Amino acid sequence: MANNPSDTELISRVANGDQNALAELFSLHRDRLWRLVTFRMDPRLHGRVDADDILQEAWLSAVQRIDHFLIDASRSIFVWFRLITCQTLVDIHRRHLGTQKRNAGNEFSIDRGWSSSSTSSSLSFHLMDHLTTPSEAAVREEMSQQLNHALEEMKEIDREVLALRHFEQLTNREAAQVLGISEQAASDRYIRALGRLKTAMTSLPGFMAE
Repeated sequence: MANNPSDTELISRVANGDQNALAELFSLHRDRLWRLVTFRMDPRLHGRVDADDILQEAWLSAVQRIDHFLIDASRSIFVWFRLITCQTLVDIHRRHLGTQKRNAGNEFSIDRGWSSSSTSSSLSFHLMDHLTTPSEAAVREEMSQQLNHALEEMKEIDREVLALRHFEQLTNREAAQVLGISEQAASDRYIRALGRLKTAMTSLPGFMAE
């Protein structure tokens, strides 16, 4: 079973028609879904779209589609909530950004997950927090370009496992399920990718080691 005992009990109640149990499940995982939204949201939407509003849309979608989950209720309910939230976020990107620069409609699919360019952009934006903030915009832009280059040299799956484990804070089992690989492979990739990223970032001016 992919769910913990408390999730399993609530899922059983949902299957028996208890609508309040689904609300309890979503509430239990809300903080983790909020991290997903704040990490994956395009920076151009900051200040225009609230993460809580996105989660409210995702919740309504989950209510409408819960029968799809119950077909195989042994799956991780969190991973299913995450899928619904990702799809909601893409819809909101499309609604607000249309066809601007990054094509929101191509950023996520059920089969492939987030696109390489979308994950790279999110990683770069949030990793800049690990650097000091130079007053000169040109210096910060140069640092951003160097970081983007370092990320692009990594394999796509390694960038994705970094995003899932380090920023979304998924467990190794959850990350493996999202990526469709074994838990051992997910663990090995994460350790290697994290080491490569730290090596790349130490070469950037203003790097702050944790």
